[in-house]
Amino acid sequence: MKLRVIVTLKNGVLDPQGKAIQHALAGLGFDGVEDVRAGKIFELEVAEGTSDAAIEEMCRKLLANTVIENYRIERA
Repeated sequence: MKLRVIVTLKNGVLDPQGKAIQHALAGLGFDGVEDVRAGKIFELEVAEGTSDAAIEEMCRKLLANTVIENYRIERA
C-alpha cells in the first residue's frame, strides 16, 4: 500500500526556510509571491496489513515533530 505523509509547520511557527525561498523568488523577479511555507513529503510503501494506528505512530515518533508540525496521511 502506498502512502504519502505531508508535514507542514503549524500556524504561528516561524518558517525561516520559507522566508528565504520567498526572498530568493523576489530576487529572481517573482514579486507576486506574498508568503511561502516550506514542508516535507514522505512517500511510503507499507505492507497491506499495516494498521492505521501503526502509520499514525510512525508519523508521531519520527516523521513529524508534533510540537511544531502538523501532518496528514494520503493513501494512493
